[in-house]
Amino acid sequence: MKCSRVFLLVMAPFAVQAANPGAIVASAAAATGNQREPANAVAGLEVHEALQVELFAAEPLVLNPSNIDIDHKGRIWVAEIVNYRGHQGKRPEGDRIIILEDKDGNGKVDGEGKVFYQEKDFFSPHGVTVFATPDGKNTRVIVSVGDKVLILTDEDGDDKADKVETLFSGIGGTQHDHGIHQVMFGPDGKLYFNFGDAGQQVKDKDGKPIIDLAGNEVKNDRKPYQNGMLFRCNLDGSQFETLGWNFRNTWMNTVDSFGNSWHSDNDDDGSRAVRINFVMEFGNYGYKDEITGAGWNDRRLNQEVEVPLRHWRINDPGVVPTLLITGAGSPTGITMYEATLLPKEFHGQMIHCDAGPNVVRAYSVKKVGAGYTATMLPIVTGTKDQWFRPSDVKVAPDGSLIIADWYDPGVGGHGAADLMRGRLFRVTPKGHVGYKVPKLDFSTAESCVEALKSPVPSARYIAWTQLHKMGAAAEPALKKLWASDAPNLRARALWLLGKIEGKGQDYVNAAIKDSDADIRITGIRLARQLPGMDVVAVISSLVKDADPGVRRELLVALRHSKAANAAALWAELAVQYDGKDRWYLEALGLASDLNADACFAAYLAKVSDPTKSAAGHDILWRTRSKAILPLLVKIINDKATTVNQRPRYLRAFDFHPKSPEKDAALAALLGG
Repeated sequence: MKCSRVFLLVMAPFAVQAANPGAIVASAAAATGNQREPANAVAGLEVHEALQVELFAAEPLVLNPSNIDIDHKGRIWVAEIVNYRGHQGKRPEGDRIIILEDKDGNGKVDGEGKVFYQEKDFFSPHGVTVFATPDGKNTRVIVSVGDKVLILTDEDGDDKADKVETLFSGIGGTQHDHGIHQVMFGPDGKLYFNFGDAGQQVKDKDGKPIIDLAGNEVKNDRKPYQNGMLFRCNLDGSQFETLGWNFRNTWMNTVDSFGNSWHSDNDDDGSRAVRINFVMEFGNYGYKDEITGAGWNDRRLNQEVEVPLRHWRINDPGVVPTLLITGAGSPTGITMYEATLLPKEFHGQMIHCDAGPNVVRAYSVKKVGAGYTATMLPIVTGTKDQWFRPSDVKVAPDGSLIIADWYDPGVGGHGAADLMRGRLFRVTPKGHVGYKVPKLDFSTAESCVEALKSPVPSARYIAWTQLHKMGAAAEPALKKLWASDAPNLRARALWLLGKIEGKGQDYVNAAIKDSDADIRITGIRLARQLPGMDVVAVISSLVKDADPGVRRELLVALRHSKAANAAALWAELAVQYDGKDRWYLEALGLASDLNADACFAAYLAKVSDPTKSAAGHDILWRTRSKAILPLLVKIINDKATTVNQRPRYLRAFDFHPKSPEKDAALAALLGG
């Protein structure tokens, strides 16, 4: 699990020979005495002033938790790793998926837990996600492990896997934290997952290459994808989409109720450029050169002065902006807090683990134009105990947070120094007592709608699938949720209402006329997922929407459009660019890249000379039409263009393919 950066503090001596975890833990006590004992775990942590942190579970119940999920019953499912990299074979019986439960509600795990799955060839699971059924039978658990995404199924409700199937295969990065990561359930009923730059490719269960909906093989070969990638697909693996690419090590993805994807990305060690991304679908995120594959530190025109910005090629046309650079670190688990137990400042925000600086943070996100800004708010920090290595965080059914702690003197995967410990912590408001899990009922549409309100994705999965099966019979109950005052709950209802057979157009129409921009955005995304939907008509109806974020989503929806009026719609959206909003500019680029000549011609029909304005300059810099090349020459040769500005426009030439037009423009530039 441990991310590639190494902050090695103290290499505690250990000798792991025993196959059973109890023996491993016993050697820990002998090596370190009481200093690292679970009884002292909370004392080394600093917590936000309005919150409290309590130890929920510790060794020997859990060792090296790489990832967790929480089911609708409030049980914690843990992906546990001992056989990692240089330590492979230290647990001969294999790594495991375990289930931990607080049966009496006192805020502490009871008993020894259950082993859901453990086999000798099961090494280094980096993701675990629970997909249960209302009766508790036929529970499917999706595990990201080695070169595969597996489905482990409990067919008789005894909390043990009876069947193992492959969902995806052929993924690189076995025994590497830059490989495959956790699969998430989205509000649209789809799966979201990602891998880092060691992942290389995804193949189907039979080992055949996957061709995504854009017609591209999902492979690191710059045709067009490279490095880390983010994906979306149906529950059975069909309708596969590549949502983003050119990340370094995007550890984990999270999706909010509106369908926004967010995740962290790990920089090259020492670059102080760990980042948080809002994922603008289909975007390039700048880790390596889009055209040549060159590394970020290879010298290039117009490169950024500051290393953290240079690392992600912020100055290159075609790179989606970074939401927030958090500095040096080793980012791991991330989740959306769509609950109400914690104070209001955490509502609707990302909660994120950064194992390097020993911290779990919230990010306060605000809209700015077509994009966002964010600030950091620490929740729990290993101020005194720098072995605190948070690997994951999830929201429990009661709204509390469960934090998995890998607990180690370092975070570097190649230098993992402790195999003997692991902790789970629980964060609640100060003074809160106990762990009370709401009882959920999935027998009626009304009770399923109540369950759909849960902050736990596994509970929402059961509710979503039950309501989706009910179809039109669930509509009255869902319409009540659609009328809610809570935008995120309205969005959850919308996804289901729009997928009732014969009702899609009605609910898309209602959504795109809504006063809430986030609901209009959700309506656009819903329309894109519905078979036979006239997405271009949706775009046309919103093309002059006042909200830049809505127009951003229209541009994303235009990217693969073959409609006759697609270029004209793009031009209408382009003339609304304000010359300042980089998020909007990159959305324009995404939408035009596959139809650049037609889009730019339509834009010229509206703006006769784009060299006369800052907005026009930006569009010329980003758009990749052959007709733009002589206009770039005009800008570069213009006396009003300063020496410092010229490299920006010269760099734009690198993203135009070789052509007679490009040769002529470069010759004219040399002549000038």
